[in-house]
Amino acid sequence: MTNKNGLTIKAGFEKALAMYKDLGDVEMVAFFEKRLEQNAKRSSHSGERKLTPHQLENEKIKEGILDSMVVGTVYSIADMLNTFNCFPEGMTPNRLSALLSQLGPKGSQQIERIEQKGKVYFTLPTSDEYAE
Repeated sequence: MTNKNGLTIKAGFEKALAMYKDLGDVEMVAFFEKRLEQNAKRSSHSGERKLTPHQLENEKIKEGILDSMVVGTVYSIADMLNTFNCFPEGMTPNRLSALLSQLGPKGSQQIERIEQKGKVYFTLPTSDEYAE
């Protein structure tokens, strides 16, 4: 986590720790060493978090979208809501749009977003244009 000056919590604690070591303040040195240790412990768990039930449901929906789409066919959000059977009851266009954004060029790049006259369409790429 950085603030507007680009200083991370870890870097700030390390600076403070060095300053208090130079001053010889044993109590503050112990405090900042403990905080650095806690920060490192917290950072090490960031990749091990379990997905929430809502996130798991969204992942299933995204898989269903990819399975339902046909290469070369262009879909609007309304088309998807009306034709795909992978959505839970009460699926809204806004939620579908958010999930499609995660699959599109700004996300995992598994689908292509096309805008025509103010309307947005989605399709599976016909070539490996998104493959890296």
